[in-house]
Amino acid sequence: MDLQLHVQNILTPILSAAPPHANRTILLGLSGGVDSIALLNLLHQWALKNSWSLRALHVHHGISPHADSWAAFCADSCKKLNVPLQVERVNIAPLRAMGVEAAARQLRHAALLSQSADYIVLAHHQDDQAETLLLQLLRGAGVRGAAAMPVVKQVMAKQTIVKQIVRKMTHTKILLRPLLDVPRNELVKYAQAHGLQWIEDESNADDRYPRNFLRHRVLPILEARFPAYRATLSRSARNFAEASELLDELALQDWALQDLNQHAPVNKAILEVSRLSKLSSARGKNLLRYFFSRLNVPIPDSTQLEEMLHQLCYARSDAAVCVNFGGWQVRRYRGKVYVAPMQLAWAENVAENFCVTWRGESSLPIPQLGGTLHFQSVSGQGISLQKLQLKPVTVRLRRGAERIRPHAQRPTRTLKNLLQEHAIPPWQRDRLPLLFCGEELVWVAGVAIAENYWSEPGETGMQLVWNLD
Repeated sequence: MDLQLHVQNILTPILSAAPPHANRTILLGLSGGVDSIALLNLLHQWALKNSWSLRALHVHHGISPHADSWAAFCADSCKKLNVPLQVERVNIAPLRAMGVEAAARQLRHAALLSQSADYIVLAHHQDDQAETLLLQLLRGAGVRGAAAMPVVKQVMAKQTIVKQIVRKMTHTKILLRPLLDVPRNELVKYAQAHGLQWIEDESNADDRYPRNFLRHRVLPILEARFPAYRATLSRSARNFAEASELLDELALQDWALQDLNQHAPVNKAILEVSRLSKLSSARGKNLLRYFFSRLNVPIPDSTQLEEMLHQLCYARSDAAVCVNFGGWQVRRYRGKVYVAPMQLAWAENVAENFCVTWRGESSLPIPQLGGTLHFQSVSGQGISLQKLQLKPVTVRLRRGAERIRPHAQRPTRTLKNLLQEHAIPPWQRDRLPLLFCGEELVWVAGVAIAENYWSEPGETGMQLVWNLD
């Protein structure tokens, strides 16, 4: 294969369509193995020809005793090509419960997505695709899982990032896999022909890991009988991907998504139970899968989806429906489905006297509540800045007996009644940030502003927005 031409044919149509304001930088995930070293060389040539900048990121897991030497090798390989390299050190220990492979993969993914580059290039090849498809099938995956890895994938902003990676995504990323149709042996030939060196991860020989067991025990037998299995399984993955797109289009029709605000923050996305209850079981589960994928939520297995669908649609109207799956929770309230990670929505109790002071910042991170309070200066709208400056401004949680008067022509209301009136789910009420000026309740997130704090026409006001991270 002419790999340089292959990479050119994959990347050029995609990157030439980049908007004018895009950062013309591509970021390579560099492990130091033959696949990523070959791709480093290929991308270096492509970037020079097409006036793009190339950077690389090496994730140092600290699992192998050779991890430091691998990082040094990657640094040396990049230095020879004058390619900037960043080494991201991560701690796998807190995630070991999900397995070493899965934890390392999640940390790598998070580290890559936390970078500033709009385009991230990965060195997955045809052998990886075949192994991924087989692993997904052995896990009982559906059509979406069997689609394995796409050549191009858009990762939306606000996707949850592993907590150990401090920096968060701020905008949409594009993941590119230009070698997905290239067998590994072609990469080895290319590396040898160009005198490239690479490292061998000793864990790749450990067949206790499922992927290695397939690679060393199963696939050689399969290849002896079906020499073209890599290309055949890759073709199957593409067929599954097409089927998955059709199922997404069906879910889109079932959800009538065009009536919803697609630009709303994903933590506010909800699903009407009435949409689910009108569908067959198969279409209901398909709609739930689409709902979860839109929120970047791990998709439950078929048994969990069946139980979810049954409880959401058929539990008593006054039942407190709550289904746990893989660190997430699905709940039902007033005919709507809510989903959120447990650690954000229903984490450990915050101290009763919780209080954060605002000192004029435009953004006030409140990690105890899993979000950030944004203050935007506006004219003649929002909360009067002049009045806020009269007394200390704090953010607290409700403690009971709070009252606020949202409208001049209406009486003062209890906070409890207002939250019920605005259909704030019960499990969210104790985590809703409240803004006080002195001891007076001024603002309730997404619910009300005290009428005596509204800014006058022409006066500087503060527009407050509460966003979950």
